[in-house]
Amino acid sequence: MPQPKIAPYGSWKSPITADLIVADSVGLGDMAIDGDDVYWTEMRPSEGGRYVLVRRTPDGQVSDVTPPPFNARTTVHEYGGGAFAVDDGVVYFSNFADQRLYRQDPGGQPRPLTPQVDLRYADGDVDRRRGRMVCVREDHTAGGREAVNTLVSLDLDTGGPGDVIVSGNDFYAFPRLSPDGSRLAWITWNHPHMPWDGAELWVADVRGDGSLGPQERVPGADDDAITQPVWSPEGVLYFVSDRTGWWNIYRWREGSGGLAETVEPLCALQAEFGVPQWGLGASTYGFASERRIICAYNTQGAWQLAELDTETGELKTVPTPFTEIGRGGVKVAPDHVVFSAGSPTVAIAVVRHDLASGQTAMLRSSSDVAVDDGYLSAPEAIEFPTEGGLTAHAFFYPPANEDHAGPSDERPPLLVMSHGGPTGATSSTLSLSVQFWTSRGIAVVDVNYGGSTGYGTAYRRRLNGSWGIVDVDDCVNAARYLER
Repeated sequence: MPQPKIAPYGSWKSPITADLIVADSVGLGDMAIDGDDVYWTEMRPSEGGRYVLVRRTPDGQVSDVTPPPFNARTTVHEYGGGAFAVDDGVVYFSNFADQRLYRQDPGGQPRPLTPQVDLRYADGDVDRRRGRMVCVREDHTAGGREAVNTLVSLDLDTGGPGDVIVSGNDFYAFPRLSPDGSRLAWITWNHPHMPWDGAELWVADVRGDGSLGPQERVPGADDDAITQPVWSPEGVLYFVSDRTGWWNIYRWREGSGGLAETVEPLCALQAEFGVPQWGLGASTYGFASERRIICAYNTQGAWQLAELDTETGELKTVPTPFTEIGRGGVKVAPDHVVFSAGSPTVAIAVVRHDLASGQTAMLRSSSDVAVDDGYLSAPEAIEFPTEGGLTAHAFFYPPANEDHAGPSDERPPLLVMSHGGPTGATSSTLSLSVQFWTSRGIAVVDVNYGGSTGYGTAYRRRLNGSWGIVDVDDCVNAARYLER
């Protein structure tokens, strides 16, 4: 192997060009399992940013479901998410251009279910028993006021605007029916909260006609950031809460026969089993069986896949070659799990993991670009001191290029990167935008400043009231730490 050429940092020639970064790439979004089929959305720059619903069958055949010009994207809560649902091969999706909800039967064309008025729909759960969908609806029909959020029941044959079944609060999310359709759980919150500041979990019985009985709030403090209610196969309600300072999975047992109701953690851990709810439909765990939860969790910025025993609370890592798992979703079936995943050398992909054999297969990658590992910089998770005697976190990427090395008496320049969004987080997944710089001899530090998710509630709340202060201080102190 030839010796690297000594050249000033920042002058190295690299095969990672600006054109390569955007070539043959798609954005991977929501996912679903329907029987043996897997569905996901692709945002395709080559089609003007259109979101296409894609299906993969067990024989490996991949095909587009939604035809052009349909664009499976909702703008509920503006950030969208939860734009489609699928049940027994029938697809229901929100169309970006008119925000109407459409039904598409196997082999057929989409037909609208909702009227052509300014109503938006998202995060639907199909109620087979009653031939309807329960979903979030956002009403923009009246000008001069804020949009009205409700939960509605929508007939999946006749359509219509939907019948309101829950109302009165500013925001709703995660309407989830129990397996037998007898109960409904949902999340709600009000101004000035964002859902990661404080959200409530509510439950109600579903009557035979689809209306709800008395509504009951699952116990929790006003600043508990509750998210992701999921019913077990036997109808026990689970959810994610940060009531102890970390997003952990909890179980709610109703009181009966003189017994008091209980809310109990399954596995108390200084780790995050949830994500901030900017978009609807987030999913970081699900049930393979009554006793077996498959979940993704984050410790110190790195994600893992695991099995959680609902009886013993034992958490066992499921080995995978990935360091970023589940941020785009985790969907679970009895014998397999589908999730988004990536690593420092693998771009984000839709992945299927067989629970019996342990075999993992990539179903779709967000990028078909191949770069030799010799031009890729491996990230190092660092923790560094910052203002107020605290510490902050980042990923550091040293320069890397198999063809070049810097002069021994020189230090590389450093590019400091700051992710967008107060509760977002950067990751160690392959980013050609980062490798563009490192392969040219420029070091990069990608900062998970105070306010980022993945390091507990207190860390996530550091930015409250201090935007432009805490984040800037942490970026400056990351550079100072690496300068030493």
